[in-house]
Amino acid sequence: MCCTMNDFSVAGQIVDVNGRKIFPGEILVSGRRIVSIRRVDSAPLRYVMPGFVDSHVHIESSMLTPSRFAQLVVPRGTIAVVSDPHEIANVAGVEGVEYMIRDAKKVPLKVFFGAPSCVPATSFETSGAVLGPEEVRGLLEREDVWFLSEMMNFPGVVGDVPDVIKKIEYAQLKNKPVDGHAPGLRGEALKKYVSYGISTDHECSSYEEAEEKIKLGVKIQVREGSAARNFDALHNLFSLYPDSLMLCTDDSHPDEIISDGHIDRLIRLGLKKYNVDLFDLLRSASVVPVEHYKIPVGLLREGDCADFLVVSNLEEFDVLESYIDGRKVYDKRDGVLFSFDISERINRFRTNMISASDLKIVLPEECATVRVIDVKDGELLTGQYLWKPSVSPGQTVESSVAEDVLKLVVVNRYSDQKPSIGFVRNVGLKKGAIASTVAHDSHNIIATGTDDTSIAKAVNAIIECGGGIAVYDGESVQILALPVGGLMSDEDGSAVAAKYQLLNDTCKELGSHLKAPFMCLAFLSLLVIPSLKLGDRGLFDVDKFNFVPLFE
Repeated sequence: MCCTMNDFSVAGQIVDVNGRKIFPGEILVSGRRIVSIRRVDSAPLRYVMPGFVDSHVHIESSMLTPSRFAQLVVPRGTIAVVSDPHEIANVAGVEGVEYMIRDAKKVPLKVFFGAPSCVPATSFETSGAVLGPEEVRGLLEREDVWFLSEMMNFPGVVGDVPDVIKKIEYAQLKNKPVDGHAPGLRGEALKKYVSYGISTDHECSSYEEAEEKIKLGVKIQVREGSAARNFDALHNLFSLYPDSLMLCTDDSHPDEIISDGHIDRLIRLGLKKYNVDLFDLLRSASVVPVEHYKIPVGLLREGDCADFLVVSNLEEFDVLESYIDGRKVYDKRDGVLFSFDISERINRFRTNMISASDLKIVLPEECATVRVIDVKDGELLTGQYLWKPSVSPGQTVESSVAEDVLKLVVVNRYSDQKPSIGFVRNVGLKKGAIASTVAHDSHNIIATGTDDTSIAKAVNAIIECGGGIAVYDGESVQILALPVGGLMSDEDGSAVAAKYQLLNDTCKELGSHLKAPFMCLAFLSLLVIPSLKLGDRGLFDVDKFNFVPLFE
């Protein structure tokens, strides 16, 4: 990750985030460290500043390996990320985490991985692996594992479930932070949750919820990703609680990183749309995460690692140069200045093809309504819609394009099992089907479509290539293969982004009005985000934290 080079200096307008000032200056770097920062009478009109830190990201959600991810985000000013590898851990366990660590070490981007705390996220779905307390303990004992990743099983924490508490205690024994994940948790249950030393949360969707958590000592990661966008609800926090906020993307797809940026996008959003103070934003993008996680990332101080950016201005943050550990890793004229070897792929995929007949479902006697997952564009939270299909008991229930109610299917990819069937509203497809093995958190195959034949074709295309994202348009299948764990590609990020954008465009042509249809699809099987979801074992009510019948 580190590379020594000759002494050099960089001059410009120094952005002192901690001191909340900007002055003409010169930075002297020797090896990996900043040895001096001195004020000068005049310096070039360019800005030297700390690099950006994504305080919570699942690299796997970029559909790129860590090394390929680095190629996309370093040009946008990101020099470090705090990453939870629980996506690949759900597929391949400890082996998956070790793959991510090995691959990340091939590039200069500083990637700080956590030990996944919830694999599987719940006991109510089937994943490819299980990380129990001892597996988590083994990871936490590693020097290259920095924290316990988001504790999604908040009912288990509040309920004092022994195996859940053990994982937290192991992190505390190693003096490593514990990340939270508690959407909508308030009151006494929240106090109990926080009392176990859980110190962050990235799931706040309202100002009131975030403020309550801050007052209990929790750092809030203000999230603006490809699926969940909470900046609008939380931006007013910056004026009151700047030292309690960090910026994060959580999940970002490659096309958006290329077109809109990474953490730099969040900073521009805060400045331009919400008039958030520049220094408060920059603190949340650098100082707060570095200090909270105690990670070796420089903050543009004498003695720090030489991690910094040179940008053209403080409005667009167009990156001219990026330095990590005293090495120039990006130059706007020459592009990314590092290369690497492709890592050996890992995957787990054990299921057979399905047929349209496998997806048939009949309205039971004495039932008139169907529980439907109600999608909200741009949110991970879903509602419940009670739908009355225009069929009689004993007849087959199909998708209703006219009512925008589509069949939703989850297929266990780790063993040959009968597909789980539900329904979803507000996807918008008028024809065909979409399917993906990016299906949080267990990453079984999830698909939705206008008819059973289309759904089966999309699912089978994914099974045939061992994982990926697919669209069936009624005539042919388009697919983005994800051969690393069914989650990631080791192709160049621009190529992956182009293929992904083509699939998104096809979805829109087929009628979907969702901004990120595949990202939305990926979260419809996440059984820890309220309220109604579909896992491989059936329909799940997150509020009740139990299965519920499809028909009533």
